[in-house]
This record gives sequence, C-alpha cells and structure tokens, in this order.
Amino acid sequence: MPLVTPFVSLVVGLAGLGIVVSAGQRGGAFRASRDHPAIAYSTGAVSNVVSDLNDRIQAGETELRFQGRGGYLDSVLRALDVPVESQIAVFSKTSRQASEITSKNPRAIFFGDTVAVGWVRDGDKLELATQDRRQGTVFYTLTQTPADQPQFTRTDRCLACHLSWDTLGVPGLQVLSVAPLSSDPTAYATGFVSDHRSPLTERWGGWYVTGQVGSVAHMGNIEVTDVENPDATLGAVPPQLDSLVGAFDLDGFPSEHSDVAALMVLEHQAGMTNLITRVGWEARRVEFRESSSPGDGGLDLVTDAALQLVDYMLFVDEPPLPTKITGSSGFAEYFSAREPRDSRGRSLRELDLERRLFRYRCSYMIYTDAFDALPVLAKDTVYARLWSVLSGQERDEVYARLSRDDRQAIVEILRDTKTDLPIYFEDVGG
Repeated sequence: MPLVTPFVSLVVGLAGLGIVVSAGQRGGAFRASRDHPAIAYSTGAVSNVVSDLNDRIQAGETELRFQGRGGYLDSVLRALDVPVESQIAVFSKTSRQASEITSKNPRAIFFGDTVAVGWVRDGDKLELATQDRRQGTVFYTLTQTPADQPQFTRTDRCLACHLSWDTLGVPGLQVLSVAPLSSDPTAYATGFVSDHRSPLTERWGGWYVTGQVGSVAHMGNIEVTDVENPDATLGAVPPQLDSLVGAFDLDGFPSEHSDVAALMVLEHQAGMTNLITRVGWEARRVEFRESSSPGDGGLDLVTDAALQLVDYMLFVDEPPLPTKITGSSGFAEYFSAREPRDSRGRSLRELDLERRLFRYRCSYMIYTDAFDALPVLAKDTVYARLWSVLSGQERDEVYARLSRDDRQAIVEILRDTKTDLPIYFEDVGG
C-alpha cells in the first residue's frame, strides 16, 4: 500500500532535514524581536492550558497516570480536553524523536482549539504546542517516565522552525505538505505551508489521510522518503483509506484514523493562531512606543495585521471544494456539535465539507482566550474591519462571495454568542 508522511510543523522541527518551504500566500509579518520589551516572549509570564495543568498537578488537583505504550498520552488528552477523534498520523522524520519514527510507527498528533499534543509510540517525550493567552505559541515537553507529579517543561528549541516568515514572524504553527525526497543525502525536501486557502492538489504530502475525498488529486497517502520520483505525489489520485488498519500495527494508538476533516480544521486553525498573535504583538509594540515616544507611529502595522486576520477569518480566499469531503473518525460530528450556539441553534463550528470547510464563513477562533485577551487597540481595529466587511460597506470584489445572507447570519450568531461584540454590529446592508 502506498504510504503517507503527515507533517505538522506544529510540534516538530525541520532544521535537521534542511527543508525548503515555498512562499505560498503571505502577507506582512512581525519584524521586531520576540524579546522586544513589549513582548518578552522568553522571560514574560505565561498563561495557557498547559501551564494551568502544571499548576493543577502541583496542587494535587489533577493526577496524570502512566499507562502502557501510550505512557501519559491518554491522561494528558483527558486533562486538556483534547478529543481522540482529532488524531492525525505522520511518519516523516521531522521530530527530535526522528529515530523512533517510521511508516510503521508514525507520530500521532491530537489537538483542541488551543493545544496540540504529539506522541511517538515508545518515544521518550510528549511534545505540546499551546496558544498562550498573551505570548503566542509556547512549546512544552513531558518526559515519558512514571513520576509522582510529572511536570511539563517549556522549551524554545522548536523556534528554530516555528518562528519564521511562514509563521508571520511570531512563535507559531504551520501545517506543511511535503514533496517526496530521494535517498540522495544531499537532496533537500520541499514543502508548502497549507491552510484553508490552499488547493487540495497542494495538501497533505506526507500525511496519512483517512476518509473520502472523491477522485481528487492530493499529495497524501503516498510515500515521501527514499523515492525514485520526486514528483510522485503531484497530480496523482492517491488511494483512499477508510482507516489505518493494515497500514501498521495500531497497538497503543487511541484511534485507527488520521481524519481528513481534522486535518482541514487544523490547517485553518494554525493560520488563525499566528494571525491572532501577530495583531496582538503589533498593538503591544505600538502601545510601548506611545508610552515612551508619543506620536511615533506604527498604527499602520496594526491595521495591516487586522486586515489580514479578518480576511482569513472570513475565508475570503478559500477556493470551493471540488468534491464532498467525508471524515472517518467522527471528528466532524464532534466538532460541529460543540458550543456556543445562538438563539436559533446555529454555531460557527458547523462544518460544511461539501462546498467549503465551514457552513458559516467566520472562524470559531474568535472565541479563544487569546482573541479575548488582545489589547484594546488590536481588538477595536479587528472589530472595526470585521464590521466594515460584514455590513457591506467594504465593496472590494474579493468580498463578493460573502452574500448578504452569509453576512447577516454571521452577525446574528456573533451578537448572541460574543459578549464583547461592539454595539454597532446590527443588521447588515445589501
């Protein structure tokens, strides 16, 4: 059976492979140091679901249990409220545990709205990436050895790859699709950063993909290491897998799936995570400037970051799906059923998967703690831009795909579910 190499540059490093990432679709980026006085990423206090869990463990409120080949995995997923249905599997040797990773022993990634957990069967560490409420993406490891009070350890080693132009200049996430690599030791792998704006033909190189994608060419479910043809995944219609049964021994894996719906949600989520961080950091840097040099400028950077974020959160560049997508693990049903809902029972989490990723074209990441914690300058600028588009005041052709009914539904959902929404969000224009 053709193999797949799933690659989440989410909790993994690329430096050891010398991977060259193509530019893809990029906008602006944060250009100051992560340790700018307004940011202090390395030394500032953190506040995120992993640090919260560390505190609960130390206080004796939560206990992690070490069980079988999964080690702390099951216990950590429960403690962080990360669904097993979100499992996606990768066997590219891009982790610091590369020696343990093969096509018969892939890494598994599990994720919730603000945290991703990477597990290698029989590996020595769990790897975690979490969206801090202030500091962007923060990385942790948990040693896979039984202990009375295990603790997550923060690490910045991941920033060698997780702080780049592709993460908008902030510590962030990226989901890559990688092309096959020959056995030539001098060969460099190439890859594309993928998100909801990417065509399916440029997605999932190096990933196991379970579920139904129709007769559409994509880069998943095909071997990407030691291959003769570096173009093997380009334009090919790969085999469709209902599950991972038969691909490798599943002993220790909580799920038998690498769900296509979960992959697509993660691709969107990674981009939103970085955009939220960037607009917050730009605003903090402007506020710092103003405190020491009033009138020094920089507001254009906040405006630019807000424009990028709003366009992304409204899916204005999302190409139509060429076919119906059907997941395999129940992730789509789990995710779509989550709160919050408006008075008519509608939710921004409802997946479409026939014409587009989501039924309502507005990202559920607007509900994250990191969005809520944005500086006033950033949040006011984002909301103003969001209303300009949703109200119909913004007439640029790129927003034409947002029909009046689409815009009205989004506003109604937000009015019922987002407590800090400005009062000027009312009925939209024509």
